[in-house]
Amino acid sequence: MAIDMDKLNAFMGRFVGDIGAAMHAGTVLLGDQLGLYKALAVGPMSAEQLARATQTDARYVREWLSAQAASGYVEYDAAADHFHMTEEQVFALATEGSPAFIPGAFQVVLGALRSVPRLAGVFRTGLGYGWHEHDAMLFQGTERFFRPGYAANLVSSWIPALDGVDSKLESGARVADVGCGHGASTVLMAQAYPKTSFVGFDYHAPSIEWARKAAAEAGVADRVTFEVAAAKNFPGKDYDLVAFFDCLHDMGDPVGASRHVRAALKPDGCWMIVEPFANDALQDNLNPVGRLYYSASTLVCTPASKSQEVGLALGAQAGEKRLRGVVTEGGFKHFRRATETPFNLVFEARP
Repeated sequence: MAIDMDKLNAFMGRFVGDIGAAMHAGTVLLGDQLGLYKALAVGPMSAEQLARATQTDARYVREWLSAQAASGYVEYDAAADHFHMTEEQVFALATEGSPAFIPGAFQVVLGALRSVPRLAGVFRTGLGYGWHEHDAMLFQGTERFFRPGYAANLVSSWIPALDGVDSKLESGARVADVGCGHGASTVLMAQAYPKTSFVGFDYHAPSIEWARKAAAEAGVADRVTFEVAAAKNFPGKDYDLVAFFDCLHDMGDPVGASRHVRAALKPDGCWMIVEPFANDALQDNLNPVGRLYYSASTLVCTPASKSQEVGLALGAQAGEKRLRGVVTEGGFKHFRRATETPFNLVFEARP
């Protein structure tokens, strides 16, 4: 082997960053669960003060704070031996309703990693591993991770980017949110459009139970219902809008789902499809966002699709061209990219 030491050192530097980030994920989850970030957001504290404020052990807290400072998630004042958070760190780590809130993402990571021993088996057999087979931390983290992005974009920019849909929902319409999970997207829409009725569908019964409680807590249960149903057989006709949020690529038979949506819509209805951002060519996705989505797709999305009939396994980096093919094969004549963010593509499909 002819080893280029500069290249090896550069690679090992990347490794150190990666393994540090992997270990750091667990510390973020501890900080979130124990309220350490929220308590530190009040102002500078010593480890002992933060421990008292959170009823935790000071020695553990000092080690945790040291890890956070080394990761750039909190700041350290050596002269005072105090730790504090910047406004930006507070916004991302301690403000649950902010559009940049990130602890849920670490729940997703750790929840998905718990399935790795079983995923090794399906790699060998080619069989699937269903969404419902994962640890519940994955479901909770997914809602907390995706909800800030939906809160920041769904009502303010995504729905207005669909031709005429915003005014329909303002006046009163019928909406189906398919693959709704814990119902974050459904509840957000219901809060924004009080004259419209919403029904959320998901095949995962525990998520539907969670969504019903979320709707009741948000005060929209009078206009929002949740039912256990799959994308190929959810009930109802003449919907003005059917929405799929980050779930079409997870389906075993997305073409079959497309056909069913086509049959469930009004003639002038709209299908809104939100998918992870991806370019069509692999080489154009070799970047930090692509790295995140390809990894998530390896652990969650592709196995979920392969666990279902057909098992098309689009993956989380399917790209616009493949998604267009799925939608048009299902009978839709019109398909366009309505808008996008660095993390999402938003498509509009019409009969």
